[in-house]
Amino acid sequence: MNKAKQQEFQDLYEPIHDRFEGFCRARVYGNMEFRDLINETLLVAFERFDTLKSKDAFLSFLFSISVRILSNNHRRKKESHFNNEDKVVSIRDVNAHTESDVEIHYLYEALSKLNSDQRESIILFEISGFSIKEIAVIQNVSQSAVKQRLKRGRALLTEIMTFESSFKTGEAI
Repeated sequence: MNKAKQQEFQDLYEPIHDRFEGFCRARVYGNMEFRDLINETLLVAFERFDTLKSKDAFLSFLFSISVRILSNNHRRKKESHFNNEDKVVSIRDVNAHTESDVEIHYLYEALSKLNSDQRESIILFEISGFSIKEIAVIQNVSQSAVKQRLKRGRALLTEIMTFESSFKTGEAI
């Protein structure tokens, strides 16, 4: 293996690790383990590292790969009929030890109910800290489309979380 390539890859990855991990944690809810997604993405990214045109686009490069891996994973599950409602089980977050972790768990669960464009926009903006302009480039859409996705996604998230919290507290009948 080329040590220079490994070092260059590592130098690009280290400063963005936390942002990328946050994206993966939020994006995988119920589909696969976030560490598996990170590992698979990094493996593919390293194999295709030579195709990266701009080092400034490295994080977008990782996001694109991870979204493709999740999509393929989802398609495989769907094809193997694991999405039957009889077989679907609630995936418990084994890392949820505190009250805030439980709240994060419910947020990720609610995020998983949004359409993929809205979910990705919210994750990139709210969790990963990207600007609207950066998200527009990553998603290959206009800035106004990103703003609409954020607005609609937030409204739907609020509706989902308000509705579900009323059931959890016993307010709804």
